[in-house]
Amino acid sequence: MDFVMKQALGGATKDMGKMLGGEEEKDPDAEKKEEERQEALRQQEEERKAKYAKMEAERESMRQGIRDKYGIKKKEEREAEAQAAMEQASEGSLTRPKKAVPAGCGDEEEEDESIMDTVMKYLPGPLQDMFNKK
Repeated sequence: MDFVMKQALGGATKDMGKMLGGEEEKDPDAEKKEEERQEALRQQEEERKAKYAKMEAERESMRQGIRDKYGIKKKEEREAEAQAAMEQASEGSLTRPKKAVPAGCGDEEEEDESIMDTVMKYLPGPLQDMFNKK
């Protein structure tokens, strides 16, 4: 570009020349610099991952110490034990395991009282006498 053109653009830089259709100036070491930059980024990422892996290992050892101290089991261990118990209970069975029946729901033997006896308990005295006379 000539001097007058640059002055008209207010002392534009090399980038302005590119925008106006001029040829780009290529840096001969650009590819090498880019590779070095990529390698530096990879190395930083590996260092960061190693740092956080070390920190997590320290945290896990502290957690395990607390679990041992208070007799707490990991969630995975509890789930595995529950699954093993279910498999052991249903071993040899061809159907899915039965759900636990709540207390007082059908397990008990039928009471000796009939329905009429139950109804009679809730009737007022004169009505009970009337039904008992039959």
